Amino acid sequence: MIQEGVRTLRMGVKSLLLHKLRSCLTALGLLFGVASVIAMLAVGEGANYEALERIRSMGSTNLMVRTQRPPATSESSSGSEHQALTYGLKYEDADRIEALIPSAKHIVSIRETPVNMRRRINWLSSIVLGVPPEYLDVMHLELHEGRWLTDVDITKHTNVGILGATAARKLFPIDTPLGQNVSTGKYQFTVVGVLREVGREAGPGGTPLDQCMFVPITTSRARFGDTTRRKSTGSEELTRVELSEIKVELPSIDDVISKSELLGEILHIGKREQDDVTMIVPLELLRQEEATARIFSIVLASIAVISLLVGGIGIMNVMLATVTERTREIGIRRALGATRRHIIEQFLVETAVLSGAGGMLGVGLGLLIPWFVTLLTGTLTVVRPEHVALAFIVSVTVGLGFGVYPAWRAANMDPVEALLNRHRSIAVAPAVYNAPHFHAVGIIGSWIEIG
Repeated sequence: MIQEGVRTLRMGVKSLLLHKLRSCLTALGLLFGVASVIAMLAVGEGANYEALERIRSMGSTNLMVRTQRPPATSESSSGSEHQALTYGLKYEDADRIEALIPSAKHIVSIRETPVNMRRRINWLSSIVLGVPPEYLDVMHLELHEGRWLTDVDITKHTNVGILGATAARKLFPIDTPLGQNVSTGKYQFTVVGVLREVGREAGPGGTPLDQCMFVPITTSRARFGDTTRRKSTGSEELTRVELSEIKVELPSIDDVISKSELLGEILHIGKREQDDVTMIVPLELLRQEEATARIFSIVLASIAVISLLVGGIGIMNVMLATVTERTREIGIRRALGATRRHIIEQFLVETAVLSGAGGMLGVGLGLLIPWFVTLLTGTLTVVRPEHVALAFIVSVTVGLGFGVYPAWRAANMDPVEALLNRHRSIAVAPAVYNAPHFHAVGIIGSWIEIG
């Protein structure tokens, strides 16, 4: 049984090698089909992974409410230039949330102040975040060196700060930042810690955390105040914002939806005089992104499978042509005792070799394309083993599926007609076309047959 299988395999490979170029072109259809499946899914997975990680970094058990500037109205735009526009979250909002949601693990109030940070000749336009000590755990940040904020810093309003990784590199390109001072206008802050690089943003559309400096929230209010003064050509704008954001960390995911509704009622979101507060529920964003990712993957996989089907049709077309070319060979084999099963096996082996070779080469190319994409563009690509295995299995299955009909057609040829088919085609030509050159073709053809 094994010897017979090896002999059939050897015979199929020899038959394919008789037409090397045609066999290679046929395998290319599945090669590019498999490569496109793996590469497209890798790029899609990379994009989905980055989007999901950004949302997960917000915390699936967190609720966030942010201050947003209300739409301009005639009342707000016609006020006195010395009167500040007041909007957004207040300290009393944080106290009310703490009282009405006692089950929350942490309730973190955050102040954002745009500043220019300077260290000698190095400077950075960024944001100072006033935060409590719990911010480190809620945001899942890690220290690279130094320490984080303490309750003593909050109580004493100390001028200490923790730099993000990028801010530390730009302000202190040579020496260590620990113990050094950073200037923010007329105030000096002593650097007591540096965070590990995270690559996340301070808020939706905000400055990356790596570029920020973190100070005690009490110090932020005492030094910078709640009123921000912005000067432009011929005018000056005053805005008063107490809190930029409040984060609520809940014990479990099961509490997120119910507590988000309660939080909306506490802050009267959607019912305020000014549309100056918005709520973000990372869990809902995560579920929406996962649903979008599934649809995106299905679309990519569908497009790639179509290319595999095109490759399978190419195999079927070539195998049908091969059956026609090898009609006499089939007749001889049947006359010498080969059964229909032997004929089917021979043609299926040839199909399997074509689809298997195309599939394996496609896997190699499919692994190289994402690597080149990441190398040249910096785009994250994620190649999953199950996608590679699926692409290869589908390619072989498609190849064999489209090779069944040609094999069945070859096996069901009448042996006598298969033997006589070539002689008949050559003998008919001179009889039908009574021309000298057709007689010559018949004579040459008969000579080739005899030879």
